[in-house]
Amino acid sequence: MEISELTQGFIDVFDNQPTDYFFAPGRINLIGEHTDYNGGHVFPCAISLGTYAAVRANDSHEFHFYSGNFPEDDVLTVSGNPGTPKSGRWVDYAQGMLAELAKNGAEYSHGLDVYIKGDLPDGAGLSSSASLEMLIGEIANHMFALDVPMLQRVRLGQQVENNYVGVNSGIMDQFAVGMGQANTATLLDTNTMEYKRLPLDLGDNVVLIMNTNKQRQLTDSKYNERRGECEAALAKLQTKLDIASLGELSAEQFDEYSYLIPAENELKRARHAVLENKRTLRAAQALLDRDLATFGRLVSASGVSLQFDYEVTGKELDTLVRAALNQEGVLGARMTGAGFGGCAIALVRKAAVDAVIATVGQTYKEVIGYPASFYVANIADGPRELDVQARKA
Repeated sequence: MEISELTQGFIDVFDNQPTDYFFAPGRINLIGEHTDYNGGHVFPCAISLGTYAAVRANDSHEFHFYSGNFPEDDVLTVSGNPGTPKSGRWVDYAQGMLAELAKNGAEYSHGLDVYIKGDLPDGAGLSSSASLEMLIGEIANHMFALDVPMLQRVRLGQQVENNYVGVNSGIMDQFAVGMGQANTATLLDTNTMEYKRLPLDLGDNVVLIMNTNKQRQLTDSKYNERRGECEAALAKLQTKLDIASLGELSAEQFDEYSYLIPAENELKRARHAVLENKRTLRAAQALLDRDLATFGRLVSASGVSLQFDYEVTGKELDTLVRAALNQEGVLGARMTGAGFGGCAIALVRKAAVDAVIATVGQTYKEVIGYPASFYVANIADGPRELDVQARKA
């Protein structure tokens, strides 16, 4: 997105020049889905699509937000007061982040005018909410000289989702956005918060994002239900095992003690959480070993587990993934994100990308009735102030 577009948008809304510009990326998760709130490993990376902001301080002691993606909402005014109730609009993610920072000692000596525009497809499962939370954290940290470390902001972003918005999500999305680094993926142990950045060297292959264009909202999905089923399974296993999370179990332990979980759905959800954790560790090692064939197979195996054990895909995602796997030059494919719509990813040979997009796109439109969208993922850095030279571009 051009800086000039942000500048003109800000001027049109606030009748003044912005002084500062910021960006926060979206994210994809290569493998390790629905493991973050189960104490397992995830393997995400930040992408070049994301959320931008043009900002100027004001003396009103109010935060004025405008989104170029939701112009019908006009300018929304919020405070950083932790007790301010949510509105049910997109601005709740911004207000929630300001409130969480205030709970942790942030003081706001003035207000801000903030013009926001993103190029993440809305509801696509590329973590637009975490991108917005981390963007607001970056803006506040800079404009008020808060000196809040990124890992702390990551945790605050999760608290916005859990305590303010009402989604019982794990920490992966905020971590992937906040800790993003160009050309790397991050293997994170969500149980200990230990992480390793691994070079994302895919050789002659790229990650292709395939958007179903079926929007979904986590608060309207069965996301919280899945988490509850995992917690119920864990409670039954804890009657015989000294464990704090499903992520602590080996595949052999789970098999040995699975008799403790008589409910079919709870058994399937827990099985996915345990085996997906192990798949993620194997996939990270395969990437380090430059064994892309094994990496691709593990990505596809993750998709099968998400479809049949975790049941979070649906016709749209299944159509994209199956069509992709039937193409020459595709090493692996699966849904990414929470599911119930949103996006899938495929590991595709560069020379085959155009053919894969054409064929998968045609199949999807024939089956679903409307087109999918496709993007080659460029792996990017995390939230940042856009530099002076970029502002003048």
